[in-house]
Amino acid sequence: MKKRALIAICIGLALILIGSIFACVFNSGANGTKVKRITFDAANGKLSGLLYMPKGAGADDPRPTVVVTHGYLNSAEMQDANAIELSRRGYVVLALDQYDHGHSDLDNAAYEPYAPFGVFLQAWAPFWVNSMHDAVAYMYEQPYVLKDAAGNGIIGVTGHSMGGFSSTMALAMDEQEAMATGIRKIFCGLTEGSDFSYSGIFGIDVTAADALGGGRTMGKVAAQYDEFFFNAPDAPDGTVRKKDYVSTPDGLAFLQQTESAQANTWYETSDGGKRIIYEPAQTHPWNHFSKNTTANAVEFYTEAFKDYNKDIQAIDANSQVWQLKEVFECVALVGFVFFIIGVASLLVELPFFNKVKTELKPLPSLEGTGSKIGTFALLLCLILVPGIFFSPLMDGGAGSEMVNVLMFAGIAFAVAGLVGFIYGLIKKENRGAIVVGSIFVMAAGALLAVIAHTSMYETGLFWNALGINSIAYWTIACAAISLLAMSVVYVVSKADKGVTFKHYGVTFNPFKILLSILIAVITYAVAYGVLFLVDLVFKTDFRIWTFAFKTFDFNIYPTILRYFPTFLAYYIVSTAAITINTNTEKMQGFKGYLLAMALNAGGGLLWLIRQYGLLFTTGVAAHPGSALSGIVLVAMIPTLSIAAIISRNLYKKTGSIWLPAVLNAMLMTTMAIANTMVAFK
Repeated sequence: MKKRALIAICIGLALILIGSIFACVFNSGANGTKVKRITFDAANGKLSGLLYMPKGAGADDPRPTVVVTHGYLNSAEMQDANAIELSRRGYVVLALDQYDHGHSDLDNAAYEPYAPFGVFLQAWAPFWVNSMHDAVAYMYEQPYVLKDAAGNGIIGVTGHSMGGFSSTMALAMDEQEAMATGIRKIFCGLTEGSDFSYSGIFGIDVTAADALGGGRTMGKVAAQYDEFFFNAPDAPDGTVRKKDYVSTPDGLAFLQQTESAQANTWYETSDGGKRIIYEPAQTHPWNHFSKNTTANAVEFYTEAFKDYNKDIQAIDANSQVWQLKEVFECVALVGFVFFIIGVASLLVELPFFNKVKTELKPLPSLEGTGSKIGTFALLLCLILVPGIFFSPLMDGGAGSEMVNVLMFAGIAFAVAGLVGFIYGLIKKENRGAIVVGSIFVMAAGALLAVIAHTSMYETGLFWNALGINSIAYWTIACAAISLLAMSVVYVVSKADKGVTFKHYGVTFNPFKILLSILIAVITYAVAYGVLFLVDLVFKTDFRIWTFAFKTFDFNIYPTILRYFPTFLAYYIVSTAAITINTNTEKMQGFKGYLLAMALNAGGGLLWLIRQYGLLFTTGVAAHPGSALSGIVLVAMIPTLSIAAIISRNLYKKTGSIWLPAVLNAMLMTTMAIANTMVAFK
């Protein structure tokens, strides 16, 4: 076992090294660009980002510059396609962490003006309203950024989603400042995945933005299947449906057309500017993982900066290498999982740490057609239920119709558990097992009822990772549902067969539990140490699309600790479910891992297939109101799948759920918080 652990560590490190080296090569445009992380003081706090500096650019050869930034739940790395391809052609690029994201922080004073709007808006608004404007102010002062003869900045701004709204605000604020100073710092702007709905809250609707255009070249990427924006005024309820932004009043007003307009077509404006709307057939998060949209950005800036492109290489817009960076970061991600499992497995085999082990004997497979059908039905239920209640829990919340069903079901099972408890007391055979199982039914039912009745994660100073709160609510509800299902099944069909807590991988030996926690902490520290080293040396991390293990500032640890108990509860229950359902004679090997992943992520995956299958085939998603939740679920599928692999591998090595549950909770809570907005730090 020790040899296997060392092999896993070596494979992991090899994949991490190979993936990171090649990801670094393609992140730098095949070594044509120097990439470094910068941090600077700004008007509303500390901003950070990745600076892409093409060879030759500098004070003696200032270049047109583009500031690119991410959306609500992401960080600078989510704009690597634009950053790599624009810098590869010779533009200076800053991939920005907006305030309260990544390595950037908002000053506490910046929240104060938004206090009258309520806690949520106070936490949510300041970061995107100010981030792009403040970043441009910094970049304008840098000697490597080109200015025209009058001192105007030759700077473009591009942001996705909330970054797009931040770019819209920056363009408007820059024009307002230019009325007083005579200097425009921003020359042009392309937004991706944002209209004027949120900026309109602060007065920058399409009419105001048009009036403050200042003759600039401006564009929008308005995806036809964007989950949030670009809706026609008379569109039915629910935004997850097909759109045609150029035909809407706002789209026409942006292009300064009155009757009709065409996508992907340049239009001249009355103030001397030019505007365009691109309409790719893709979803909102697809924007920043798309060859077409990246080509749109290259074409846009080639046109916008055409009078300043003397040092820019004429590389075809469809000639792109960023995909290779993503491929090799995914290779490194696979290596990271191997490495984590290898380190934990090696520790389990070392003296002293090996005392964590408990014997775990496989359960015999059930015989008989009825038993097999019942087992299949139960597994199918466990897989499907998280998907069935995904939208109600994520979007409806406490008090919604389907969540009320959960509440009444919880109450009913709590009462049934009480009846079972009384029955167990008077029964002569298997009394203890039935009593204990009934107590769990009562507790799980009551917990589910409380969760379904209560808005547990309200945004504020405590629950300050806004994008995590709905995920935490769904997670804790799924834990309660799974615990209830296992408890009921135990009382009905397992209590009289001699099944004990040990078959679930549950032991209550305090020493073994503490030892499990210690091994998890060491593994976590070593794993993140490797991640931070890779970031330091290669400026890359471990990711695929919206899922990523990335570095962070340590001031988010109080937030991590607040959410940790929620995710720990989930991984304790899910690991027990994986243990009892894959710890059989017929579920050894690869089949067991597939079932483990299905139990964790199968329901969510089926939800996504149905949601987006209907969106692309009919133009309307299965749940038209589930915009953000569907996007979030895309990253949750690999999260839950990786956690399932870790759970099954480590419970088999330890005979216990505690090590994999604690390790998964530490890894996944940190990963989730590091990839989203954390306010009020």
